[in-house]
Amino acid sequence: MQQYILSKKNVITVISGLLIVLGFFSHFVLENVGLSEWSLIIASVFGIMPIAIQAFQAMKVKVISIDVLVSIAAIGALFIQNYEESAIVTFLFLFGHYLEQRTLNQTRSAIKGLTEMAPESALKQMDNGEFEEVDVDDIDEGDILLVKTGAKVPVDGIVLTGEGHINEASITGEAVPVNKLADAEVFAGTILENGTIQIRADRVGEDTTFGKIIELVEEAQDSKSEAERFIDRFSKYYTPAVLVLAIVVWAFSQNIELAITILVLGCPGALVIGVPVSNVAGIGNGARNGVLLKGSEVIQDFSNVDTIVFDKTGTLTVGNPTVAATELYEKDSAETLGYLASVERESDHPLAKAVLNQIGETNFYPVEGTEVVKGGGIVSSVAGHRVAVGNVALMEKENVTLSLSKKVQKDIKRFEQQGNSLVLTAVDGELKVLMGIRDQVRPGVKANLQELKDLGVKNLVVLSGDNQGTVDVVAGELGLTEAHGHMLPEDKSAYIGKLQQRGQIVAFVGDGVNDSPSLALADIGIAMGSGTDVAIETSDVVLMNSNFSNLPHALGLVKATANNMKQNIVISIGVVLVLLTSVFFSEWMNMSIGMLVHEGSILVVIFNGMRLMKYKLKS
Repeated sequence: MQQYILSKKNVITVISGLLIVLGFFSHFVLENVGLSEWSLIIASVFGIMPIAIQAFQAMKVKVISIDVLVSIAAIGALFIQNYEESAIVTFLFLFGHYLEQRTLNQTRSAIKGLTEMAPESALKQMDNGEFEEVDVDDIDEGDILLVKTGAKVPVDGIVLTGEGHINEASITGEAVPVNKLADAEVFAGTILENGTIQIRADRVGEDTTFGKIIELVEEAQDSKSEAERFIDRFSKYYTPAVLVLAIVVWAFSQNIELAITILVLGCPGALVIGVPVSNVAGIGNGARNGVLLKGSEVIQDFSNVDTIVFDKTGTLTVGNPTVAATELYEKDSAETLGYLASVERESDHPLAKAVLNQIGETNFYPVEGTEVVKGGGIVSSVAGHRVAVGNVALMEKENVTLSLSKKVQKDIKRFEQQGNSLVLTAVDGELKVLMGIRDQVRPGVKANLQELKDLGVKNLVVLSGDNQGTVDVVAGELGLTEAHGHMLPEDKSAYIGKLQQRGQIVAFVGDGVNDSPSLALADIGIAMGSGTDVAIETSDVVLMNSNFSNLPHALGLVKATANNMKQNIVISIGVVLVLLTSVFFSEWMNMSIGMLVHEGSILVVIFNGMRLMKYKLKS
């Protein structure tokens, strides 16, 4: 019976409202006092039922909730034959709850929208080679799927054949379509706007990037910040205190109506709902704009950050190095470049790929006895020659006489000053080739860093394993506060520890793989990642698709959310103080007016929180 009454709460609200209208119509128009009183009594009883049930359920778990206060107040008003007050108080409470749930549901629209974007079916290649439509749950890793124009990509996978433009807004927050060719990576939940492609399923179901985003946002919206936990504890003691205050007032004044009015006006409803609605709206905004905030606790910590430390490669830079300059120390270098390409073809290092792209088509030679020198490079035997490819330290180890040539020394110094990583090639102890490889700074990153400064970040620091010259060039170009090179992952985490010991609140921005110790140690770990598993699991904030421009939006959003929480707390406490003060020092305050103001304050904090759904960083 209790569940049935609670399930019909909205219907009871409507009936109660109609009975109140009938009661006042009977009193003022028909002048039928009896009908008016009975209409208000029935409205009161209907209104009290769901509230009293919720109060009883709370009392069973030893919690004195807002429902307990309203139930006592409404029953007391009935007892003293103040039927108008009891009917209006219960109606306003129920109607306020209805509006509260309705508006709260809107703040969760981001996760609802994400869920609705999840694909439900796919065209799967069967054993006979034909494609048939199957439920997305029936897809396994390795299956071949067909995606046509206008369809959703059902899984994370790799394009096998075909070409098309995909809208990846659900993953990255960017609505500009991305061209996809063979071997390109695609994500579940994105939309193929034109073209036809066949893909191989690599991750399915909850393991897809899209599935992880939904799971992450759901967990974040359900989590509680320290502020929310404080308010929960505050309400636990505050509500009984209001009850005690009402009893004390009645004991001294013998005014039961005054005591009941205090119960109604002291309800902390807006305080309880104000902080959660801000958190939910802020997290929802982030999800829609390619920023995943892992919980409401992150919002508070991130909003107070004063130092941001960046890894260089793949964060401030594109992460796709290219050869920027080359010096050849022999007239005919074709054979040497062939040796170099043959050695680099054995490596999957980003610098090796840059060298191969620069050399292009060439003659390849058999490579034997390859030795990888840690922190130096590679030494191999190629066509009977000893070929060393690596940095200056490797050349010195191989007794390559760099110091004999002033030109070589000048070239090395010049390349380093220009911000290049060095790749030297020696054949049989003689230097033949010097290449300067540079990773280009991300487009627009300088403007993004200025936005971070405008938002109150005092220190912008870059830490990199690259040479100091390269790091200094990047720092100078971007206007960073500090730049440190030749740093291993353990050096970076140790440096972050030093900053924290100085009292700085530190965020670290990295790729989520090599820098996982720093991501874990920093007050806020921010991963640049296309929704990779490591990025999502090791960080507090994920910038989807490695979109650096989302970082200022993320910081501005958490600051706006933290301020919004404070505004809601001030509004909530302020309204209660004004109402309680008005009871003792004014003649116009009563239960009905108090409940109206009380429910209005709940809506005010909800609508204030919902403003975050439309937050955009001002340029």
